[in-house]
Amino acid sequence: MSQAHKGTALITGASSGIGAIYAERLARRGYDLVLVARNRDRLNTLASRLTSETQQNVEVLQADLANAADLARVERKLREDASITLLVNNAGIGTHTPLQESDVERMADMISLNITALTRLTYAAVPGFSARKQGAIINISSVVSLAPELLNGVYGGSKAYVTGFTQSLHKELSGQGIQIQAVLPGATATDFWEIGGLPVENLDPGIVMTAADLVDGALQDFDKGVLMSIPSLHDLQQYEAFEASRQALFPQLSNHRLAPRYQTS
Repeated sequence: MSQAHKGTALITGASSGIGAIYAERLARRGYDLVLVARNRDRLNTLASRLTSETQQNVEVLQADLANAADLARVERKLREDASITLLVNNAGIGTHTPLQESDVERMADMISLNITALTRLTYAAVPGFSARKQGAIINISSVVSLAPELLNGVYGGSKAYVTGFTQSLHKELSGQGIQIQAVLPGATATDFWEIGGLPVENLDPGIVMTAADLVDGALQDFDKGVLMSIPSLHDLQQYEAFEASRQALFPQLSNHRLAPRYQTS
């Protein structure tokens, strides 16, 4: 049985993988849903099951977020539907292929989806959330945002944007009643790998987490107000030390004097 109604969650990339797990978990938590993805058949199947199992209202919004007209429809939904209290920016693509072996047009498509669409949807949602003093945004990033050398550099760079954008949003929207979270999955058992040209079966099973475990961990962090959720990281103190060092750099990054390590004539 679902919990008390919590508004509506709009989830992109909701037809499979991490997005579909978010849809199920959030419906069981009491959210109505707007499911966004390209595959209408998968969306309809998921929507029918979740409506039957949870009695929540589930709306299907077929859209290719790489298409400007489709993206605009989703933006309009976020601006106009005051019932939406949560945006899950999950849609994205990636690849493991090195730079010189990658097609630049595919890389441009990746930037369009991973960065541009996520940014535009966030801009569409935030004004309403701010006016109502209520709302939340979950941005699905990746551990490669902290280690861009691990996979394709454009993918890592796009996820570094998502992480940095989320950190900035958290600071800018503080005190406005809006919760912000970035989720940084490690290798996760979804069709991401197959689409990117490296089936998940080729990975070391010791590093691959199920999508269900990933989402369940991230939602526990969400409940606690954790900004950066890294469910696969066992020693959280390592990240905390990294973040403390990063923030300690802030007052030292800009100076009118050249650093002493440089020789001047």
